[in-house]
Amino acid sequence: MRRFWIFNHYATTPQTGPLLRHFYFAEYLKEKEIETTVFAANELHQTGGTVDTQGASYLRTEEEGVPFVFVRTSKYQGNGLSRVRNMLSFFLGLLRISGKYAKQYGKPDVIMGSSAHPLTSIAGILIARRFHVPAIVEVRDLWPEAIFSVGKLKMESLPGRLLSAGEKWMYVHADAIVFTKEGDVDHIKEMGWDQEHGGKIDLGKCHYVNNGVNLSDFYASIEHDILPDPNLTDESFRVTYTGTVRPVNNVGNLLDTAKLLKEHKDIRFLIFGGGSELETLKKRAADERIDNVVFKGFVEKKYIPYILSRSSVNVLNYSQSNYNWSRGNSSNKLFEYMASGKPLISTVRMGYSILDRYECGLSLDECTSQALAREILKIHDMPEEAYAQMGQNAREGAKDFDFPVLTERLYQVIESVR
Repeated sequence: MRRFWIFNHYATTPQTGPLLRHFYFAEYLKEKEIETTVFAANELHQTGGTVDTQGASYLRTEEEGVPFVFVRTSKYQGNGLSRVRNMLSFFLGLLRISGKYAKQYGKPDVIMGSSAHPLTSIAGILIARRFHVPAIVEVRDLWPEAIFSVGKLKMESLPGRLLSAGEKWMYVHADAIVFTKEGDVDHIKEMGWDQEHGGKIDLGKCHYVNNGVNLSDFYASIEHDILPDPNLTDESFRVTYTGTVRPVNNVGNLLDTAKLLKEHKDIRFLIFGGGSELETLKKRAADERIDNVVFKGFVEKKYIPYILSRSSVNVLNYSQSNYNWSRGNSSNKLFEYMASGKPLISTVRMGYSILDRYECGLSLDECTSQALAREILKIHDMPEEAYAQMGQNAREGAKDFDFPVLTERLYQVIESVR
């Protein structure tokens, strides 16, 4: 079997967390005669947990036949200097352990370094050079543009220019580039880095492999992981949000919308998720007597498929201003919502719109409670046949983002660099 290494700082197994993109790829690539090993940090990003490497520089585990290597990294909290040190320690850890690991388990035939932060992809290129094998760069989040867009750093500053130079170097020296958003290749054109604009990057080596959903697991979960909750089985029209409840998620806008729809007695808003703003919003709902909103708090991820399947409409509640949506959406949540077979509403209108392409939902031109209330009523008042068709379109569209389909696309990228 050929050996494929994936570097992803934040990857997890089903036992260690919810970030399973590369775990699923590794599972399905076995059917292509490719043994995939995923290298991740032992400090777990979303859960705050740690995988004990037992004092060693890394720990190799195997779950469901997928080799996972947890690299020992420094601890961190929040988004300050300790997180930067954690990124550096993962980068340096990959450089240190790769030779030793290859001697014991065999050297790779192809390496893919995956963002969020670019140091992981840079490590992939450097280690691939050491082994004289091709390097793929996977871009799941455009750094440093994501930092520029929230105002934490200016592109024209010295750190901004250095980060952009590093990003350009990474794209130039990759043998292939995988973007998880369809429109991210536009970024290279806008920066003037492609050959047509006098740069060095051949856009022919750019590929698109979105995030997605493992449909077999999703539908099995609906059948087996049932959440006993009367709000999910009554006769109400359920407007559902799942996710964290923080200021950045603008969940307060859902309360504003609920107030506008109070006279529609059959409409109920269900908010599943925990976060720093949860208690504040619960108090606000009580003080303002917004009694058509029910805060459910944190629920285990295994219940999300069932919850979504019991909804009437699922809301993608995004901030219009804190992100560049012109290039599309690669959120796992989008494809879980589609797989549920229910209509969607997005509080932002995106470029390369998947909702428009599959005619499975509505998007707001402006992120206001008034606009959201109008779109909810459109779906609420929709003829039964049109409502059913929108849900069916969502379910059918999700098939294009099933992990076996996405793995085939990644396999074609691997074949292109051989």
